[in-house]
Amino acid sequence: MRKLMHYLKGFRKEVLLGPLFKLTEAIFELIVPLVMARIIDNGIRGNNTGYILRMGGVLVLLGVTGLLCALVCQYFAARASQGVGTVLRNDLFRHINSLSYAEIDQIGTPSLLTRLINDVNQLQLAVAMLIRLVIRAPFLVLGSTVMAMLIDLRLSLIFLAAAPLIAGVIYLIMSRSIPFYRITQKLLDRVSLITRENLSGARVIRAFSRQGAEQERFREAASDIERTAVRVGKISALLNPATSVIVNLAIIAIIWFGGLQVDSGRLTQGEITALVSYMTQIMLALIVIANLVVIFTKASACGTRVSEVLELTPSVTDVGNAAVSVQADAQTPKVSFENVSFAYAGSQENALEGIQLSVRPGETIGVIGGTGSGKSTFVNLIPRFYDATAGCVRIDGADVKAYPFAQLRGRIGVVPQKAVLFAGTLRENMQWRKADATDAEIYHALEIAQAAEFVNKLPEGLDTMLQQGGGNLSGGQRQRLTIARALVGSPQILILDDSASALDFATDAALRQSLRRQTRGMTVFMVSQRAGTVRAADRIVVLDDGRIAGVGPHHELFETCAVYREICLSQMNAEEAAG
Repeated sequence: MRKLMHYLKGFRKEVLLGPLFKLTEAIFELIVPLVMARIIDNGIRGNNTGYILRMGGVLVLLGVTGLLCALVCQYFAARASQGVGTVLRNDLFRHINSLSYAEIDQIGTPSLLTRLINDVNQLQLAVAMLIRLVIRAPFLVLGSTVMAMLIDLRLSLIFLAAAPLIAGVIYLIMSRSIPFYRITQKLLDRVSLITRENLSGARVIRAFSRQGAEQERFREAASDIERTAVRVGKISALLNPATSVIVNLAIIAIIWFGGLQVDSGRLTQGEITALVSYMTQIMLALIVIANLVVIFTKASACGTRVSEVLELTPSVTDVGNAAVSVQADAQTPKVSFENVSFAYAGSQENALEGIQLSVRPGETIGVIGGTGSGKSTFVNLIPRFYDATAGCVRIDGADVKAYPFAQLRGRIGVVPQKAVLFAGTLRENMQWRKADATDAEIYHALEIAQAAEFVNKLPEGLDTMLQQGGGNLSGGQRQRLTIARALVGSPQILILDDSASALDFATDAALRQSLRRQTRGMTVFMVSQRAGTVRAADRIVVLDDGRIAGVGPHHELFETCAVYREICLSQMNAEEAAG
């Protein structure tokens, strides 16, 4: 929590003036019982209507002034809390976008969403309460006790005895309930995970008729939160009765002993009323303090979780990298892997090991292998989504670690396995690689990706609004659009990571022919599990358990590489495979 306090520096005025106005309101609140005592003793007892009206006007003035001070404080609290929340959320979002795949995998997307939304909201609430109540509540406790001492020193001993008792009760209850608030934040992560999985995987769940099982899974996660909340609620429910008992006993004592003082003429009825009011103010203020403890405990847990993200150092960074001056000649490989090995964080085994490969400019490389053989990992090292744990990946003779991200990834067009489109127009989605891409450039890319035909049939063409994730398009249409998006701006290197899996064989074949015909000079990496997709590549890289089992054209690998031959024969007959 302390690590995030620097976010308040931009709101010094609000943090200083807000509590001052709230303190002024509290001072007026302490004056009210004294005015009431005067009304009772001088106005009501003497049946002095004019005095009652004048002092009533004073009460109204105190109330209106206190209200204005409270509104000003509320304004400052809102500005500071919303401002801190906005700045913090922007910084957090910016930092998350700077993290590499490894760090995002480490925390998990659902947890990041919870921290970005729920945890920051809790911190905003803490800032608002810091300005509004942190000074006011303790001041009322101390002020009420001091005012009671000024009225009667002996009766104020009741205050001095009751206040620590109430504080002790609050401490006991809070010390047992606070740990549950920390647990609740972790349980919210699980609910967020299940919710996200169900929303993104709704079609799969329906396809397998798993609605009942998923509802039960969600119910269990929600029930965990419910049980925790009920348990902490039972403990917290003791707060009001316990404090009320102590306060009411204190009030009884004040009235009992105060009545004796009234009989003896040492105190007036109005002063007894003021003492009772001050005792009530102490109880209410202490309950506010208890609620503040809960709020700041939650905020502390949330602050820790937010700080964990902000303190994560990206494992892949381009800090200090100057633009690379490429001086490649015809003999320089466009992409080269030099004895590259890679292991995911926390894994004891390498996902890739001893990868040695040189790719010429304009060459088309097919990448094939069984599930889990390392195909996606292999191509993810090229745009530096991950860093090799050993060896070196080079583009145009320069280590990818030497490039600034903008220069490196500006040369590469990537089509991931999952076709991801964003809410907005089709044109806006096509301009992700090149913001100023013309319609002619976009349609050229659509033609290559075999998407122009269905785009032309759309009533609004490039102005068609896409739903989140491209939900108003078919799977094949989404894949073709993501391929076209990568082609806009003519990247030097194109990576197709199993990006034609939703296409029929005819469209897939047309796409491959179009890529070969219209992307001459572009180096293409085509990852697929279909042997038919990669067989026309200049060379095919066969991966088996993270190692290269063979490299070469189709006809050569079919004769010399057992792994590749097995893949081919599992998908086509021997005559087709050898042809």
